[in-house]
Amino acid sequence: MPVTQETLDEIALSRDEYEAIIDRLGREPEPLELGLFGALWSEHCGYKHTKALLRTLPSSSDRLLVAPGAENAGVVDLGDGLAVCFKIESHNHPSAVEPFEGAATGVGGIIRDIFAMGARPIALLNSLRFGQPDDARTRYLLNGVIGGISSYGNCIGIPDVGGEIFFSDTYKGNPLVNAMCVGLIENGKMASASAKEPGDLLMLVGADTGRDGIHGASGLASRSFEEQAEMRSAVQVGNPFLEKVLIEACIESLDLPGVVGLQDCGAAGITSAAIEMAERSGMGLKLTIDDVPRREEGMTPYEVMLSESQERMLLAVTHGMEGPVFDLFEKWDLDATVIGEFELGENVRIYDEGVEVSSTPVITLTDAPEYKFAGVKPQWLTDLQNADLSATPIPSESPSEILLKMLASPNIASRFPIYRQYDYHVQTNTVVEPGGDAAVLRLKGSKRGIAVSTDCNGRICYLDPEIGTAIAVAEACRNLSVTGALPVALTDGLNFGNPETPDVQFQLTESIAGMGRAADAFGIPIVSGNASLYNQSQGTDIFPTPIIGSLGLLKDVEKHVTAGFKSDGDVIIMLGADSAWDDIDGLAGSEYLDLIHGKVEGQPKLDMDLEIRTQAVCRDAIEKGLVKSGHDVSDGGLAVAITESAVIGGIGASITAAPGERWDAAMFGETQSRIIVSATSENLSEIEKLAQVSNVPMVALGTVGGESLSFGDSITLPLADADDAWKNGFSRATAD
Repeated sequence: MPVTQETLDEIALSRDEYEAIIDRLGREPEPLELGLFGALWSEHCGYKHTKALLRTLPSSSDRLLVAPGAENAGVVDLGDGLAVCFKIESHNHPSAVEPFEGAATGVGGIIRDIFAMGARPIALLNSLRFGQPDDARTRYLLNGVIGGISSYGNCIGIPDVGGEIFFSDTYKGNPLVNAMCVGLIENGKMASASAKEPGDLLMLVGADTGRDGIHGASGLASRSFEEQAEMRSAVQVGNPFLEKVLIEACIESLDLPGVVGLQDCGAAGITSAAIEMAERSGMGLKLTIDDVPRREEGMTPYEVMLSESQERMLLAVTHGMEGPVFDLFEKWDLDATVIGEFELGENVRIYDEGVEVSSTPVITLTDAPEYKFAGVKPQWLTDLQNADLSATPIPSESPSEILLKMLASPNIASRFPIYRQYDYHVQTNTVVEPGGDAAVLRLKGSKRGIAVSTDCNGRICYLDPEIGTAIAVAEACRNLSVTGALPVALTDGLNFGNPETPDVQFQLTESIAGMGRAADAFGIPIVSGNASLYNQSQGTDIFPTPIIGSLGLLKDVEKHVTAGFKSDGDVIIMLGADSAWDDIDGLAGSEYLDLIHGKVEGQPKLDMDLEIRTQAVCRDAIEKGLVKSGHDVSDGGLAVAITESAVIGGIGASITAAPGERWDAAMFGETQSRIIVSATSENLSEIEKLAQVSNVPMVALGTVGGESLSFGDSITLPLADADDAWKNGFSRATAD
């Protein structure tokens, strides 16, 4: 008997997809099978609307040890016997329903993806989006999410070292909570999420299974939603102390000769973890789910298979060699139970109390439909891009007043009130703390270090998804380069609205094209990622927000710089431009235009060749010890970037050139490819030579020193006033 539309809606399958299941099976699916299909064909697990586009992304590099898609995360060689794997994932919809647990379990899930590769997690980052903080519900979501992130990371003992946050009404009903984890692999000890031969046992380790998280992947993460109380059961509950032990036990288990595979039990629970292991292994699988340890009575096979209870892992273990594995997990006071066996054949066969309740071809379950579309640019976007920015009125407030407003904006002000809640020094690897362009970590036992960052301006991506995403890649790499690190790999978190609409299809198509173009230009691979679609509320899509996580390599971790100015008399230099001030086109999609005039319009631009050359000159100057500080010019423009460097360094600055009549565009425009560095006057000529050789424009702007900020004749501001606005603006904006 055909299923009802209500049942299909519950598991986020369309009627056409249901008919495709019948066609592939040659029969109606059993209720349990339908649940399996709903999970594995979900947007979260099956990538139905993005698979074809993601295949176009660059994924090759001399450093690449594990290609994207082959395992839970890509792996990049760092040299000195060290490799790193990293990945970003979203937990948007769960966090909108239950912010603390949604964010906490998002952190827990991405950590498991990393240590499933055999890597020891060494750093966490996050990328967050909310509605405007003057809204009470936004503050509730913000406080809950930050609380969940800090609680899980602090308890598990992995430093939260960076990230970013952005506020806009477009995210009011649908916040974005993306978590990134970086893990270190030593001496090539990588794990694979597969079995080796028929007869290998499937072992479940960690927490008992409950009813939490059922339909999390298919329901919450794969369709549009409006908050409803009954959806809270689809949000998992995490236990970071248990996961801490699970990390140690699983990494230690990889040294046992019988352990041949390791897999995270995350989205869709045992369903995705076990069946995807079987697919990777090219084998069938027999599951005896009545052996699964449960913390609740009366659970059905459907509930056991689809539960997303946290802190669980699957191991593939050679038959007859499971004894030492049991002993190891008993030592760590963790449950370990054999729940299945890999076998010759093509089906996953599920048994409950000796009765076969389901038998389905593995490839049929994992081969989700693939939707292709050609995006068509909407007329409304052309109109926004063609807006006359020169018609923007000059504010009646003084330049000093506007600068203070910009510094106090929740999109610019210091995030110290957030990251003060994180333990970012645990593991004692953190060299550069949160608060700058990128965090820097030492790699113990080596001179090398890594820099990590996340970045994306959804407002710019809204105005031009292709150029905006290329800018996100460029800025994520720029964040690394201003520390001295060479960008070597990227991960992406694609956050978009309803992919069934033409506008979002255009945004997805253009955005992924821009990402690929930019990554190709930098010559670095995208090693992992995540797609979160259907991010909308009350029929309104979020800004397209393709978050880019970047990782860079420092051959000598001691040769890094930070954003703050250092010494009186140092020269302030801008790389990437030969004019001190921006022009009117730089206002496109800027924080100034949105904050002061309430407009999001204009045509963003990016000269990719200039971007790459500018970053290379910056890194070269840092490597040669010619500069004392480096800072990216981004949100808020040049005046904000210089002020941030002054406030961070606790020392003033004097900019000699006058901004001109359009001082607002000059000071607060956001033209790309600009970097602020400071250096002694003796080193200025050497920096000029580097720039000339690479055909990179540069200009000396002024000098460091004093207790005030001055920009020509336009602004003379006590540093203390700027310090107060920037350091306390976020707390004031988010206060109840």
